[in-house]
Amino acid sequence: MSSEPEMSDSLKTFGAVLKALRTEAGLTQEELAPRVQYSVPYLAKIEQGKRYPPKDLVDRAGEVLGPTAAHVLEAAAHSLTRKAGLASWFRQWAGVEEEAVSLYAYECRVIPGLLQPETYIRAAFSNSLPPLTDEQVEQQVAARLERQQLLVDKPNVTFCFIIEQALLERRTGGDDVTRALVDHLLERARLRNVEIQVMPLRSRFHAGLDGPIYLAETSAHQWIGYTESQKSSSLITSPDGVSALLQRYGRMRAQALGDEATTGLLEQMRGAL
Repeated sequence: MSSEPEMSDSLKTFGAVLKALRTEAGLTQEELAPRVQYSVPYLAKIEQGKRYPPKDLVDRAGEVLGPTAAHVLEAAAHSLTRKAGLASWFRQWAGVEEEAVSLYAYECRVIPGLLQPETYIRAAFSNSLPPLTDEQVEQQVAARLERQQLLVDKPNVTFCFIIEQALLERRTGGDDVTRALVDHLLERARLRNVEIQVMPLRSRFHAGLDGPIYLAETSAHQWIGYTESQKSSSLITSPDGVSALLQRYGRMRAQALGDEATTGLLEQMRGAL
């Protein structure tokens, strides 16, 4: 999936406004962070202009800092612009992803972006056509690594991933890249809020034959679906459409290997590399 916003002028301006309002209120980052229900590192990156602020942070910060500050923050938020290089078909989902309380993903094409180690990211972008320049590759790598902070910055968000065993067997980038990938998956799987399941290479029944699935639960506990194809995507909000994706994802969780079996397979693959 595509990258996060760059450190644009509007993001830096919003971060400076938030910092000024926080300082004026006599609060440190350590004091404000728990009140807005985000981690201190996550809040710091927003103030530095390195992360796109979720709407609920704007609302929560306004409640803590007062009505005048709320109006100022809202105005600053309206001026925000996302990275020009962010794929147009991904922009809506990027906003949904930032505010989700649960995120589910099934991938059969490439390891999900939130789980890719740097060497794999570079290998993936090296295969891009039309080819990317060195500068574009570096921007994409930095953006994707930054986006992955969601896994640690939001410990209360549930992340579930189902990936095809074929993606590991393919050995994109070669053996060294695959070793790093397997090690990274094992490390991420140890996070309390992250669940990784592998869909076996051979399986008589498979509910994901229609392709990749991404699902997000909003803070209002409504589900939104997202699918991607060649240079295009669909954001799915209709109850019927989302219900179908949830049914398929639920069936795939039962068909994929469980936690222990997935860890065992990854360790076995790692030993064979």
